[in-house]
Amino acid sequence: MTTPVCTSASAAVAPARQTHAYPSFSSYVRARQPVLLRTARSLTANPSDAEDLLQTALAKTYVAWERIEDHRALDGYVRRALLNTRTSQWRKRRVDEFVCDELPEPEPLPGGDDPAERQALHDAMWRAIAKLPARQRAMVVLRYYEDLSEAQTADVLGVSVGTVKSAVSRALGKLREDPELVLVR
Repeated sequence: MTTPVCTSASAAVAPARQTHAYPSFSSYVRARQPVLLRTARSLTANPSDAEDLLQTALAKTYVAWERIEDHRALDGYVRRALLNTRTSQWRKRRVDEFVCDELPEPEPLPGGDDPAERQALHDAMWRAIAKLPARQRAMVVLRYYEDLSEAQTADVLGVSVGTVKSAVSRALGKLREDPELVLVR
């Protein structure tokens, strides 16, 4: 066993081996915020709520920063704070129910723009498109749902622009004659 020649030199080397990965809270947040934000987004349905959740968890981490011994485990600490905070928010959530004589129905939208009618039209349109032959269906979807030009549609399908024009014209004629869509007009 060797004895150190200079004890002060060996003592100065020891702390250098235990350098923390993140010397300050702000450097940790700058380095890890995108990853932690993704975790927060997986816990909430709303991106704004996820940002608020992360800020709350980071505030809790900041308060405990000096007590955290192993700074290599900070992500786990913050993730646990995220989960605990989200669980607390969920438990505190209040659902207010009021008894009333009439159901609170929304006022009809002006111009007859009923969401249920829009969905019924959407479903009828897709059923009518599904009845088209595969080639015409592909051209209609690329042309009108994917919003490609005739030339782009022709390139994607490997046909001429004239073929796209005539096939789409025939497909639109079949859609105009579809009995489900005739009722809509």
